[in-house]
Amino acid sequence: MELGHRSMNRRSWKLGLSLILFALIGIILSAKMITFAFFPLRSSETSSVVLEIRKGTLPNDITRQFILNKVIEDSRSFILLGRLTRQWKNIKAGEYRFSAAMSPMDIFNVLTSGISIAHPITVREGENIYEIADDMEKSGLTTKREFLALCKSKRFIATFPLFAESQPPTLEGFLFPDTYHFNRSQTLEEMVRTMVRTFHSHWGPQEDKDAVALGMNLHQVITLASIIEKETGAAQERPVISAVFHNRLKKGMKLQSDPTTIYGIWENYDGNIHKRDLASKNNYNTYTINALPIGPISNPGKESIQAALHPVNSPYLYFVSHNDGTHQFSTNINDHNQAVKKYQLDPRARSGKSARN
Repeated sequence: MELGHRSMNRRSWKLGLSLILFALIGIILSAKMITFAFFPLRSSETSSVVLEIRKGTLPNDITRQFILNKVIEDSRSFILLGRLTRQWKNIKAGEYRFSAAMSPMDIFNVLTSGISIAHPITVREGENIYEIADDMEKSGLTTKREFLALCKSKRFIATFPLFAESQPPTLEGFLFPDTYHFNRSQTLEEMVRTMVRTFHSHWGPQEDKDAVALGMNLHQVITLASIIEKETGAAQERPVISAVFHNRLKKGMKLQSDPTTIYGIWENYDGNIHKRDLASKNNYNTYTINALPIGPISNPGKESIQAALHPVNSPYLYFVSHNDGTHQFSTNINDHNQAVKKYQLDPRARSGKSARN
């Protein structure tokens, strides 16, 4: 009996020792994991890296990106930490900024936040969809081709209640000037819808009422506003420019606006208007058509829209640039021709000055 008792004591002692060893190992591993989880690789790191996490990317692939960019060094611990904290299932697609100064838990907090890096896109008054497309492509949010294709998509345009009564040929004119903050987790449709929604927030029942009073619809007002926007940078002149165009339309005169000619040949425009351009026949060139263009030629701001809706009471039918952003207005062709000679044909009047394009 005594021998058996001793044997049991030895087994108990070994078991106890094993449990103590396991407990110590557990404590050490736990301490190691806690240290790994809450302490950055390099606390003094100042550089950062932007990584795009796509939907469905596997934990091993995400971890590999961090290793390659030297954000972390221990891939096994990082993968294990994600499993222990059940964070891998909460990862959200997006574009995020990371650095070695972030702890692994900080990294997971970013990965699960869904708050992607925002890219500012500024639509300036008078910019057209081709210029906006260039900015969108430079930002890496989309390609110029995809942006233009969507802005010209009849199917997409038809989805906007704003155009229920009159559908424009493109979304030109309805991408409201503002600074937008987009991220790569958004679809191109979502980005463009944001621009059109912003326009809609500036066009309400009062604007509809004002348009009806002029005998115009939304599409016609914005087309006119887009021309006004391109013709002058002087705010005080917009209602007068508007009056000139309204007067000419009433008299059945061609608008003869250079910016419409430029827009009609935009993809072949070399920076100068030639005689052949003025004679080119397209739906935008107001030197050859006896009406408003088929659609807007730029994206006008609020002031130009209001000017189109509220022209001043004026007899003017012509205007010519002073070469400083303002214009000389005339009521008849003889006075206009004299103004052209004075401000455009005389090289001294143009020296050191440039009219707004």
